[in-house]
Amino acid sequence: MSFQKILLGDICDFIRGVSFNGTEATEMPTDDMVPILRAGNIGTILNTENDLIWVPSKRVSKEQYLQLNDIVICMASGSKDVLGKTAILTHKFRGSVGAFCGIIRSRKVDPKFIAYWLLSSGFYKWRDDQAKGANIQNLRYSEILDIPIPLPPLDEQRRIAALLQRADRLRRLRRFSRQLSDTFLQSVFLQMFGDPVTNPMGWETAQIADFASLISSGATPLGGAETYQKTGIRFIRSQNVLMNSFDFSDIVYIGNETHMNMKRTWVKENDILLNITGASIGRVAIYTEQVPANVNQHVCIIRIKPGILSPKYLSYQISIPSFQKYILSLQSGATRQAFNFEQIRDFRIIVPQMELQKDFISIAEKFLNNNSRLIESSRQSEQLFQTLLARAFSSSR
Repeated sequence: MSFQKILLGDICDFIRGVSFNGTEATEMPTDDMVPILRAGNIGTILNTENDLIWVPSKRVSKEQYLQLNDIVICMASGSKDVLGKTAILTHKFRGSVGAFCGIIRSRKVDPKFIAYWLLSSGFYKWRDDQAKGANIQNLRYSEILDIPIPLPPLDEQRRIAALLQRADRLRRLRRFSRQLSDTFLQSVFLQMFGDPVTNPMGWETAQIADFASLISSGATPLGGAETYQKTGIRFIRSQNVLMNSFDFSDIVYIGNETHMNMKRTWVKENDILLNITGASIGRVAIYTEQVPANVNQHVCIIRIKPGILSPKYLSYQISIPSFQKYILSLQSGATRQAFNFEQIRDFRIIVPQMELQKDFISIAEKFLNNNSRLIESSRQSEQLFQTLLARAFSSSR
């Protein structure tokens, strides 16, 4: 069923974010100051509790104060993934948004329907077509108002929004459950070994180089993405390496000849894979399969010699938040996030007795076996939401 397309500006108002002098802003609230949200506050929900800045109330006009069901949108960013991000305000909040954001205020329509349309592939395609700017990409206010939206009758808008809201709640609940489970092993590690950076338990320390037989990254095959295949040898890229796990949903493959030409970076069972560039820098997981694989230049292999250090234990130590903060402070590149091999070799780690490492691994493996069901459940709920989102808005064009 197709619906009439209406310009967003005919059913919504657009309010620009608040402009202010940087010297006026503070991270602590004082009298006659107003909290301001920025792009970092836009997630699956609108975070109005953390990472706020405060500006004088004289900078905020009456219409710039956020209202219930307003949609906040990022209008300018150095990251293409952040540009166009949106979230709806579902609770009372007396504040506004900064100049790099804007407010979409619905009228004559269901605001949740508009909020979900702004998460659809149709909107993101429009965003990708319109984004302008070499370094800071931006969307224009006038262009936002001219977006054509397929608009069903109000009752149908509400039905679609209610259906998507139920699926959205489910995926967020499953995601939150995963986040809670992730903190469990962190707590076990800290209880057994203490903070790996401050080392309050006084464990022996060493550098990774003292235990590694290989620290190296791969390369993009000659010909780039055109050489990827639908079957063959796994070619692990940074997007496949999550924190303490892998996501092979978009894995690509290389041919055996290419794999043979990249022998140095063959991935072996119990290799530690560490992302060494870009936004995912620091993510780490251990490869526990015997399936042949290789890596690109953004993923580093850390191969540990048999002996007094367990690679599974080391991989988890690297993932601990305080250790992540420590290694990120060492990264090279003034404008680019990156680790070089020398820095990785010099990572200083704590080395408890092997028996204690094995005890931790035993706990971790039992937990992760149970946790795999939660991960699959979370994946399915995300897939359900995305499927319903696609159906809801593809059928209304």
